[in-house]
Amino acid sequence: MGKENEIVVSGIRSTGILHLGNYFGAIRNYIRMQEEYKCYFFVADWHSLTTHPEPQALRGNVYRVLAENIASGLDPEKVTLYVQSDIPEIAELYLMLNMLAYKGELEKVPTFKDKVRQNPDNVNAGLLTYPVLMSADILIHRGLKVPVGKDQEQHLEMSRNFAQRFNNRYGYLFPEPVPFNYGDNLIRIMSLDGNGKMSKSENQNATIYLNDTDDAIRSKIKKAKTDSGPQTPNSEKPDYIENLFTMMGLVSTPDTLQHFSDAFNGCTIRYGDMKKQLAEDMVAFISPIREKAEAIEHDEAYLHRIMRQGAEKARESAAQTLKEARRLMGINFY
Repeated sequence: MGKENEIVVSGIRSTGILHLGNYFGAIRNYIRMQEEYKCYFFVADWHSLTTHPEPQALRGNVYRVLAENIASGLDPEKVTLYVQSDIPEIAELYLMLNMLAYKGELEKVPTFKDKVRQNPDNVNAGLLTYPVLMSADILIHRGLKVPVGKDQEQHLEMSRNFAQRFNNRYGYLFPEPVPFNYGDNLIRIMSLDGNGKMSKSENQNATIYLNDTDDAIRSKIKKAKTDSGPQTPNSEKPDYIENLFTMMGLVSTPDTLQHFSDAFNGCTIRYGDMKKQLAEDMVAFISPIREKAEAIEHDEAYLHRIMRQGAEKARESAAQTLKEARRLMGINFY
């Protein structure tokens, strides 16, 4: 099977503003995948309903996420880019797969347990069956490769289980999806305060967002955690210092990175100079994405056209899968 026949499916959360970690952890890989595979990328707006967002906020978030992904290099002509709720076939497959999912296994999912702990007053059925909807998202296109982070791998395991159960009970329809990333390209960007990875919601002052102003970027990098510098040549870098070098490797020239690496190894590094340089290179990297995303976000006619075009392509694939699922299950009466 050629790569162009292998189907990649990935969901993009419709909450929060995309940040540097999202860009280098996911979007950059999507841009590479769109040249090599048949890709379906969707904004997961139904998934966000478990937390009951305000309708106006949900709409704005969907527009912004689409705009930021396109501005970052996702090409709606090369991939099928759509909004989950525009594809009713997903909801029907979700209903079918719910009949093959068991309460006991769903209650054991770590992310479900976390959500119950965080919001004991909002344990809704959508939260419990979240992995079933995620499975329907993938299986509706008979997706084979799914770019997922470590925290989502168990959900993907469940997608394989549901595919297997359907195939065993009704006849073969679904390939079993596997996690997929370019192994050489897994980049983890830490929060600038040195606590964990960059997050859409945790510490906003220690996260660089794709819509940050130039001054906000400079200010955040200036405040990034550093120490008094290495005391012995070729010392091991603490993780928060390593993080500054990781970011510099992504947005600065190789010469710049080499200069500061040599200074670190020779114990002559001045972090103030390094942060000043990193800030300017980061501004040069992010400002074109921010400006392009703002222009797209305000062009509703363009966004509507992209959404409609994506929905048509996605529904074509989804309808074929659903027709076959109904036939195998005996839900075809005329």
